[in-house]
Amino acid sequence: MSSGDRREAAPAAGEVKNGVVSGDLSQRQIQSEPASGVVAPSQNQRLRLNPSKDHKPESYDDMQLDFSPSIFSSLERYLPPPMLGVNREEKVKFMREILMKYLPQGERTRVQRHRDYRQKIITNYQPLHRELYNLHIGNFFVPPFVKAIQDNTEESFRSIISEPSPGVFTFEMLQPRFCELLLAEVENFEKWVNEAKFRIMRPNTMNKYGAVLDDFGLETMLDKLMETYIRPLSKVFFAEVGGSTLDSHHGFVVEYGKDRDVDLGFHVDDSEVTLNVCLGKQFTGGELFFRGTRCEKHVNTGSQTEEIFDYSHVPGRAVLHRGRHRHGARATTSGHRVNLLLWCRSSVFREMKRYQKDFSSWCGECFREKKERQRLSIAATKSVKNSVLPMHTRTI
Repeated sequence: MSSGDRREAAPAAGEVKNGVVSGDLSQRQIQSEPASGVVAPSQNQRLRLNPSKDHKPESYDDMQLDFSPSIFSSLERYLPPPMLGVNREEKVKFMREILMKYLPQGERTRVQRHRDYRQKIITNYQPLHRELYNLHIGNFFVPPFVKAIQDNTEESFRSIISEPSPGVFTFEMLQPRFCELLLAEVENFEKWVNEAKFRIMRPNTMNKYGAVLDDFGLETMLDKLMETYIRPLSKVFFAEVGGSTLDSHHGFVVEYGKDRDVDLGFHVDDSEVTLNVCLGKQFTGGELFFRGTRCEKHVNTGSQTEEIFDYSHVPGRAVLHRGRHRHGARATTSGHRVNLLLWCRSSVFREMKRYQKDFSSWCGECFREKKERQRLSIAATKSVKNSVLPMHTRTI
């Protein structure tokens, strides 16, 4: 390990990281290799290899589905031409049959249980602030952020965004009032959970406190947040990891402080792009530390000096980074810190990644290896050239 490498111990290959095993896909990542014993889709169920770019997909937000509505909207462009003109119900049936065949029986059972679990919550839980469940631009976001997204240019984005370290983008995003309402909603949900003696699923295996926002009715709102506000930014800043094709998410809050989680170990996220926004409250400590972006092969390699960066949270201020950007959270030494996390995923990128070997466009170690190969190649070429030239014309 070099003298410039001050990273914390990285997760081992195959180790559980934020609730997922390295290399695993979530049940929503649809275009994965069929599991052993699962029959692949038949010939007449196959999707197109290339999307119908001129086709405008329908919205499935109002339907009760096994997978995120965004998955169906994204997948619709890959339907065979005869299916593009049929009604939504037929499209859903066709796509669902394909999706389900990629899941082994045990996973199908787990998906069904999770759907029943969510339905039980939504049926019994009474929201405290119903205005949170629909995306209200003026009530949620600070005006400069809204204008930058509406202008939808790289120049407008960079006018509000800072990049204090390569691949880490920060910007003012949420209004204080929205932060207060969301904190109150989470507290109300936790109160209901305790009173009802209801056992809830935590955001991941690393956090013992916090709640999955998707599970108590905020999934549609967070889908729109990803599609309308995060995907335009990701298309510009994270195109090489599927930023333009984000089609599903995992949304949750995490809590740190006394009688809560204290810190978070060194890890990578199960996402292509991660949005992390501090909601409050009063606290000290809790800094994020970043140590470079890595593919699965290089997740345990050392960090270069230029990759080492620490970030202090500010309520309402967002951090946007690649999911494979290794990071962790230092101890919250006093007070109570709550953060909103949105793991944004691209099923298209995850499928394409299976066929790639070069990740030098986003993996720091792959990039360094590529540059070293180029350097050695140039050196070898010069050496050969010198060996065949007369002595007086050789380069030194």
